[in-house]
Amino acid sequence: MGIRQLLRKSLSASSSAAATDVPKGHLAVYVGRSQRRFVVPTKYLNRPAFQNLLRQAEEEFGFDYPMTGLTFPCDEDEFVELISSFSCY
Repeated sequence: MGIRQLLRKSLSASSSAAATDVPKGHLAVYVGRSQRRFVVPTKYLNRPAFQNLLRQAEEEFGFDYPMTGLTFPCDEDEFVELISSFSCY
């Protein structure tokens, strides 16, 4: 599955979807004020830009997410642009 199809699938998924709909080797994250859900490959965890987002999330929210999963405090468009750039290399 290409990055664009993955992002489309992630965007269409409900934020209340069960964790079982996340494919092996992927994780669900929530982005922006609307808490839009994205399913991204775990290999992104090694990317410095993604690690920066993890640090920002920790600073802003900590890692206690009683209602949702990991949430990134950035604009959805920024996140999509960042993730799209990962497919370039």
